[in-house]
Amino acid sequence: MGHYKIMLADDEGIVIDSLKFIIEKEFGDTCSVEYAKTGRSVIELAERYRPDIAIMDIQMPGINGIEAMREIRETNQSVVFIVMSAYDKFDYAKEAIKLGVLEYITKPMERTRIVAALKKAMEQIDRERNKRSNDLLIKEKLETVMPIIESGLLYNLLFQEHFTEDIENYKQLLGIHQNYAYLLSVVCGETQEGNHMTNAVGSSVKMQQYVDLLREYLKEVYPGAILGMPMANKLPGLVPCEEGQMTYEERIALIDKSREIVRELKKRTQISFRIGISAIAPLEEAREAYKEATNALIMTTGSVAHVDDLPIGCTHEETYPVDLEKKLFAEVKNGEKDHAVATAETYFDLIARLHGEYLMNIRLKVLEFVLYAEYIAYNSGGMVYEFRDRADYLPTVMEMEELPALRKWFTDKIGEACRNVNTKASEKSMGAVEAAKAYIRNNYSKDISLDEVSAAVNISPYYFSKIFKEDVGEGFVEYLTKIRMDKAKELLTTTECSMKEICSMVGYADPNYFSRTFKKNVGVTPTEYKFEKNFE
Repeated sequence: MGHYKIMLADDEGIVIDSLKFIIEKEFGDTCSVEYAKTGRSVIELAERYRPDIAIMDIQMPGINGIEAMREIRETNQSVVFIVMSAYDKFDYAKEAIKLGVLEYITKPMERTRIVAALKKAMEQIDRERNKRSNDLLIKEKLETVMPIIESGLLYNLLFQEHFTEDIENYKQLLGIHQNYAYLLSVVCGETQEGNHMTNAVGSSVKMQQYVDLLREYLKEVYPGAILGMPMANKLPGLVPCEEGQMTYEERIALIDKSREIVRELKKRTQISFRIGISAIAPLEEAREAYKEATNALIMTTGSVAHVDDLPIGCTHEETYPVDLEKKLFAEVKNGEKDHAVATAETYFDLIARLHGEYLMNIRLKVLEFVLYAEYIAYNSGGMVYEFRDRADYLPTVMEMEELPALRKWFTDKIGEACRNVNTKASEKSMGAVEAAKAYIRNNYSKDISLDEVSAAVNISPYYFSKIFKEDVGEGFVEYLTKIRMDKAKELLTTTECSMKEICSMVGYADPNYFSRTFKKNVGVTPTEYKFEKNFE
């Protein structure tokens, strides 16, 4: 139970005295009490005293009780009203008051009614206070957690270590519904020399002290901005946008605001800042946009650089389907064969419609795209690049005089590149297992270990053991033993070598151990096996 400020409003001194007496006797020090006798003074007292509970008589000189309550409620949303009224005025009071009155008490008032009403009011106040303190706790927690969530989204986008589902979850948590954004690169240093910041290391340490201030300022200038944690002397930011384009006027306003914040931050922190701003891009291209923002700073010496002011990046003629091109290579990268082939077909058909008569240009474009798709496939690992592999590409493309043939060659090659991206992991594993099996077959007569075979195929023992078992269906030791036993059976039936010799030829140093292993795996001892086979 907390402390409650109670205000009494009644024009009769005797009523006020008896109310004070009841409250002090019942609630003691948990309550403080002040009172007023006219409507006007009640309003003034309420503003100064900020009561938790107000016991009001409806009929007071000057402003009537209802008017007074209306005014008090405007400046004090949480006050709890308890209303007193002479019996004959009661119906009128009940009708008129829509001001969140907790209890109506008729005069002359009973002590028990007053005490019960006050207890009820106190419970309501306690509930509200608890709720407020919980809300504050949640707010504080959110203020601690939000930077981590924001930074998580940026980290995932900038380092492309994400699944689409993760990005959707981040967007939901941060309330982002937009699909476009521009990126910020906020860089700090001691002073700016040309396009370079001096003492980047020292400043990055100093900037850590001002992270909260920096976040606060940046969020004011870039509403809705998602900000990362500082990495070295840079802080990345992302500002979600509804539209994929910004007007010239908007860009100028943005640059002006950015210049202002750089000046303001310098004043507050004694650190020099520069801000690079990218063009607006789809969220999935945030990484490229961030590079743009950073490059803008490298190419200029101003405190703020917007990429659209600079001759950076490639601009395309208006009809060129740049979105389709981006989509196609994203699908190739993910090994999405069906999607990529469909996009390649759409792209080809559009180019053919726009530039059908320029066959040579189409051949070149097809060649460029196929080579780049294959480059992506090679870089995704698991394939061996052969310099002379593609010698027939140019003659093949040059011979094609019809667009349908060129289209088919193009889409087939794109599909193949996707397949190679997809199968790279399994091919690498299969290749390694095949190589391991060959190594075992060639070296079973030596004392070979899992570590030795793993090293021979250049994969860590733990991972090798896993893929070997998945592919072969049994562990390395079982497989090696089986190879050795097969070889021993062959030697026992086709040669006259002694047990000791055979034992050594299949990689065992101890004849007793060999004999036990043989019996365990074949069911009989080596001698019995030789005898049985000879007898047959």
